[in-house]
Amino acid sequence: MTGVESRELVVRPIGIVRNGYHEKPATPWEETISEIVVDEALTEALFRIEEYSHIHIIFWLDQAESQRGRYLRLHPERREELPEAGIFALRAMFRPNPIGLTSVKLLGRQANILQVQGLDALDGTPVLDLKPYLTRGDCWPEATVPWWILQLWAMHDARHPESP
Repeated sequence: MTGVESRELVVRPIGIVRNGYHEKPATPWEETISEIVVDEALTEALFRIEEYSHIHIIFWLDQAESQRGRYLRLHPERREELPEAGIFALRAMFRPNPIGLTSVKLLGRQANILQVQGLDALDGTPVLDLKPYLTRGDCWPEATVPWWILQLWAMHDARHPESP
């Protein structure tokens, strides 16, 4: 790797996703309810997290590891009618490092178990970290997205008009 230091990193899961989905569900991810089962030894680290309405979930796309780094460019969701984009310009799972990031609605907490809505991760997915969603710093009103993402969202909305 030219100009990039190559060294081994050690990452350990702090928990696991539980939702019963072993493949992408028919309903939109935004509607799915999941549990994040955090290692009981880390329960104290969750103190006051339920005071937030939303949190970021950082997870390991373990079921995509066989495709790791295979694609550098893809059509969004493999839709040929949309232009190709580099993997870093997409939220596709086929990443050089299969790390997922999703902001979710926090529905509740019981001890070491968080109930969330909108997590696009399959049952058994290792969770690497949790971070609170901050309305100052995580929200950029001036943010823009490319036209083809807007078109993709319109396609999703047409299929599931009741979704957010």
